[in-house]
Amino acid sequence: MKFKAFLTDHGVNLLEKRFLQALDKMGKTCHLYLTRDHAIFLHNLLNGDGIQSIAQFQKEALFEDYRISSQNDDRIAFTIDLSLLHRALRSILTIYTEFGGSHGGDAALNRLQIKLVKKLPPHSNQPMPFLTFETRGYKSAVIQDVPISKPLSRSDVLELQAALDMAQDLPQTLVQVPDMNQLQSFVDRMKHVGDVLNVSITKYGDLHLQISTSLITLGAEFRKLKVVGEQARVPPGDDNLTAQTRTRRAIDRGDAMSVQVSVKHFFKSIQCHLAKPDCAFYGIAQQGSCLTVVFQFFVPGTRQTDKSISLHCRLPVLVDSGTN
Repeated sequence: MKFKAFLTDHGVNLLEKRFLQALDKMGKTCHLYLTRDHAIFLHNLLNGDGIQSIAQFQKEALFEDYRISSQNDDRIAFTIDLSLLHRALRSILTIYTEFGGSHGGDAALNRLQIKLVKKLPPHSNQPMPFLTFETRGYKSAVIQDVPISKPLSRSDVLELQAALDMAQDLPQTLVQVPDMNQLQSFVDRMKHVGDVLNVSITKYGDLHLQISTSLITLGAEFRKLKVVGEQARVPPGDDNLTAQTRTRRAIDRGDAMSVQVSVKHFFKSIQCHLAKPDCAFYGIAQQGSCLTVVFQFFVPGTRQTDKSISLHCRLPVLVDSGTN
């Protein structure tokens, strides 16, 4: 199997300045899944533990001269330590920038290559796989090697693809939270109160968060949010009710769902703001199987969705608490 490409300046900015630090908050290691058309970072898709995250890039968003081949239908997947990847990219960028500045940014020389290689580590007789960054100047080359796992077998790649296909299913109702800072401020306060968060979402555009202990109940409600998918009109008289009563009645009507998730997982999902999304959507999957957070990115300078980038998280529910 072979993989080789050149990172574009836009790709470098996406990874080094935005996505790698966000994804590292999801978990130290993840799968990097390379196909003919996409590079995908996947957390926890092959096990049921923890928050799942899927960051998918069209190859043109990150690379140029992209070449991949394998006996698994030109698909390659392996696990990688995100902190090591981020550190290696930052290190090689220092040299890459110096070469660019010293030689006027000569495109033939100042290119950052990324490829899969096998090398003999120090004091070892067994070749190991690495994801390697390389940049060249007039008289020298600088290389940074990031150790990776043995590439997944054909059956494991098929299992990963099946899990990815399943994770792409979105809830029937999504509500948009335009102000992530406000949501993060509330979660910052909540994480010191308890461990379990109750999340309710209505087809009217309401997002209700509540955390309760034997001593205190803390809640927040975001109302009249933009709804994507199935929606319903607010029944007359509901505006005069408390948030808890409105939510309970909406659930009874089949116009809302409610699940319980880990405060720790919810806080982790908020950290995706480091990837600088333009807005976020929250929804509850059918039968309350998980809480889904979809982050939207716009083409710079427009309000049009950037279809070359996608990021979403799936938070496992703590109990069979889904209510439809």
